[in-house]
Amino acid sequence: MKKITMLACACLVILGCKEKKETETEAAAEAMETAEMGETAEAEWIVLFDGTSFDGWKGYNQQGVPDAWTIEDGAMVLTPPEQRPEGANYNLVTESAYKNFVLSLEWQISEGGNSGVFWGVEELDRFGQPYETGPEIQVLDNEKHPDAKAGTTHQAGALYDMIAPARDVTNPVGEWNTMEITVDYEGQSGKVVLNGTELLTFPLGNEAWDAMVADSKFDGWEGFGKFPEGKIGLQDHGDKVAFRNIKLKPL
Repeated sequence: MKKITMLACACLVILGCKEKKETETEAAAEAMETAEMGETAEAEWIVLFDGTSFDGWKGYNQQGVPDAWTIEDGAMVLTPPEQRPEGANYNLVTESAYKNFVLSLEWQISEGGNSGVFWGVEELDRFGQPYETGPEIQVLDNEKHPDAKAGTTHQAGALYDMIAPARDVTNPVGEWNTMEITVDYEGQSGKVVLNGTELLTFPLGNEAWDAMVADSKFDGWEGFGKFPEGKIGLQDHGDKVAFRNIKLKPL
């Protein structure tokens, strides 16, 4: 009887160790799977600007990046010259084209400054500026730039000349603003989030979009909004502006 009892205890110990080992193995596998899922989610973002080089960017309808753009403290900075050569163009665009995506970036505007972020930009000789094809989300000093007084559809975060932001949530000049732009032609919709606040939504690629364009300054423009798959653009509006932490997640 004593031998049987000891044997039973030994079996229980072995069984307990086996169950513990299986549990630890399962936990390790789950932890690895969770980590891999996290890495996959992070990998969904494409870094468009890593703070160290202009790789993947070029001047609009140009070869290379204009000298007016520099990299300072991890940001790409546009400082237009005081004496601008006639016909000079310092707009910046990505080398690659994108269609459905979430674009995330930070911008910092100069006092009284004006700029913008485009999508759907097409580079063709017949178009001299990115705004001829690409819709723009406005970047602006709402306090001191006169465009802010020209109507709310010209203020920071607006879908320029078409939809106004819900309210002004910009940080003071000299501080960084975080902006996220969603462009989803499959879902026929887009939105703008600025500093954590959803400012507006808009239709895309449908009759509602066409009606909105027809009611704006872009009515009748040959190429405006006609390229669902196009380049991302950063606007030269003659004022100093900086961008950083630029990344894109395809949808």
